[in-house]
Parts: sequence; C-alpha cells; structure tokens
Amino acid sequence: MPKTRGGTYHKGVGPTHSNDNGTSRVTRSTFISDATDEVGVSVTAGLASSVSVMIAEIEGKYEVNLTAKLTARLGNSIAVDTPPKRTTNGKYGAYRLKNTGTSYKIYSNCKTSTKKTITSYTPLKVGWYLWES
Repeated sequence: MPKTRGGTYHKGVGPTHSNDNGTSRVTRSTFISDATDEVGVSVTAGLASSVSVMIAEIEGKYEVNLTAKLTARLGNSIAVDTPPKRTTNGKYGAYRLKNTGTSYKIYSNCKTSTKKTITSYTPLKVGWYLWES
C-alpha cells in the first residue's frame, strides 16, 4: 500500500558528459548519449506482492504512469546554453519515482502477516539530468 510519494531520482546510463565554457559569452553545448541500457524497478526486501501489483497501486494513488523498466537509448541528444566561465554537465538515463509504503499478506482467515516498510524506485521517464559547475 503506497504511503509516501517521494521525489524523482535520476539513474544514469553511460558516462557523464561535460562542456567547459572558458569564454566571456554564452555558448551552446550539445550532448549525445553513447550508451543503451535498461533501467528497472528497485525495491527493498520484503515485498509481499508482485512488482506489477505494486506499480498498479502506486499509479492509482498518485495518478502517474509507471513501468517495470525503461530503455535509455544510444543517440539521444540535447542542446543547452552554457553560461560564461561555467561548465555544463549532463547524464542521460531514466527518472524513477520514489515511493514508501507498507507490504503485507492477507491470509484466508483474515489475519495479516507482519507489515514491512518498503521503499521502491520505479521508472517514470527517460531523459537528461543537467547541472552546472
């Protein structure tokens, strides 16, 4: 049962790209992903249901579209402005939604197993994570 919706966290695929602008003008930085990989669900031990049931419950509670895995693909590009005397960094991959909830089994006699707190990171979308340094 989903309890707390956390933020979105980026899981990178391949190397971090960087472009240093040593000039006094804004320049354009273009990054192209150079790896393909799948990013899947990460969940702490103790999940009493299947991952697909967990995903369906999270989607229903927060009105989001999630998936068990996404593929971040080779060749995806992005172009951004890099301010003067700054470095723009980029990492391609998938954003995953963090969720904390409880997991337990309900038996035929209506008793339940011990409730466990579960934290999951479930793929939401692919994209670039960008920052300046």
